[in-house]
Amino acid sequence: MHIREGGFGMKQITSYGFNMDTACVELMFSDGTMLAIDTVAVENEFAETWLDRRELDYLIYNDPLGYADLVLNSDVKKYLDTVRQGQTNHQ
Repeated sequence: MHIREGGFGMKQITSYGFNMDTACVELMFSDGTMLAIDTVAVENEFAETWLDRRELDYLIYNDPLGYADLVLNSDVKKYLDTVRQGQTNHQ
C-alpha cells in the first residue's frame, strides 16, 4: 500500500501494526515518518452499533493494513452501512 504525499509522489509503508498501549494502528513509512490512527476516535465517529464496533475491531486485530486503507482511502460510514445491510439480510 502507498500513501500519497501532498500529491507529489508516494511513500511506501515499511511496517504496520496495532499498538495495544495506544489503541492506534501505526504505519511506518520508508522515509522514517510514522502515522498513528486513533482507533477509539474512529469508532466513536462512525460506529452506530456494537456490530459496527465488532467489524472495526476485527479489522484492527486481523488486518491492520486493511483498516488503515479503509480509514485513509475509503468511506468508513459507507463500508459499515454495507456490512450492516449484509448482516440484516442473513438474519
